[in-house]
Amino acid sequence: MARIVMKFGGTSVADLDRIRNVAARVKRVVDEGHEVAVVTSAMAGATNQLVAWCQELSPLYDAREYDTVVATGEQVTIGLLAVALQTIGVDARSWTGWQIPIRTDGQHGKARIDAIDGAELIRRMQMGQVPVIAGFQGIGPDNRVTTLGRGGSDTSAVAVAAAVKADRCDIYTDVDGVYTTDPRIVPKARKLPAIAYEEMLELASVGAKVLQTRSVELAMKERVRVQVLSSFTDAPGTLVVDEDEIVEQEIVAGIAYSRDEAKVTVRRVPDRPGVAASVFGPLAEAGINVDMIVQNVSADGTTDMTFTLNKTELPRARLVLDEKRDEIGFAELATDPDVAKISVVGVGMRSHAGVAGTMFRSLAARGINIQVISTSEIKVSVLIDAEYTELAVRALHTAYGLDVA
Repeated sequence: MARIVMKFGGTSVADLDRIRNVAARVKRVVDEGHEVAVVTSAMAGATNQLVAWCQELSPLYDAREYDTVVATGEQVTIGLLAVALQTIGVDARSWTGWQIPIRTDGQHGKARIDAIDGAELIRRMQMGQVPVIAGFQGIGPDNRVTTLGRGGSDTSAVAVAAAVKADRCDIYTDVDGVYTTDPRIVPKARKLPAIAYEEMLELASVGAKVLQTRSVELAMKERVRVQVLSSFTDAPGTLVVDEDEIVEQEIVAGIAYSRDEAKVTVRRVPDRPGVAASVFGPLAEAGINVDMIVQNVSADGTTDMTFTLNKTELPRARLVLDEKRDEIGFAELATDPDVAKISVVGVGMRSHAGVAGTMFRSLAARGINIQVISTSEIKVSVLIDAEYTELAVRALHTAYGLDVA
């Protein structure tokens, strides 16, 4: 017997038929003798509608009231799923975030989980009851409802799994596992039977949409074994586990891409100590995250600084930098939203040379110019023109031998 947390995303509970399907899937696991808790998202499209209503009433809405509104999507789903489970003979009870409670900080709209008391959930599971828990939400220091940001239900599920000391956290989505790249771009992409936490974290952070980045961070920190499965088939999924559990480790696990990037170049900045802080400090204060950075120093004592950020942050970044123009002393601000980030990820890169060289040669052979490069111990990312995204992904997937034979 195992203790399992099952998490279902919005497409899995999109309508009553799918909720019945989820209930039947949960019942099968319960009937196998396992202790089960379920975490759900809102029904597909529900959160978007709630957000739109808030924005229509006021573009500058109070974040506390926003959380009150958008958290209701999950409340509807847990109630319906509990009813569906009870109807087929499964003892189930719904739980909102505050009832457990899931304690968070006070950052409304993007709260982080501080603590979960899993004692009552464990007691109920040991009694044979299935707790059906609202993902994406918690309760802040002021006892008001908070939400965790988009994709936060994955984080909720992993956090609950850690709190109840679950053997595994199964995350059911509309895909049946983690692939070497997007199968819509590369039909020869392979499903991975297992992937290391670090690889999954890097893939999630550079564009892979299978798991939310914070959920992978938490799983790695708490050593929660995660399995990615499909709600619509019984196909084997992908395990996200510690590197030591993977018998045969590939040099490259996958190729990720993101079209959500924009490039900013601050031109002819005086090359003096503290200039980088004068550029990136105000952006950080405005809550704008910067990703890839490259600096070119000229002979005339000036420098160009190029960096990337999320495309949605581009207007705010321009405003912040324009306000600091005199203080920074730059001559020109150039932006380009038509770029894409392509990343090669694999823990095997630690012990194998030439991974970056293969990437650069493959792109050059297809006439794809590299604008910015950034690396980590297990990742190489490049920025290219967005029009070459699919060509680059296909070329690299083949170059690293990831195609299905």
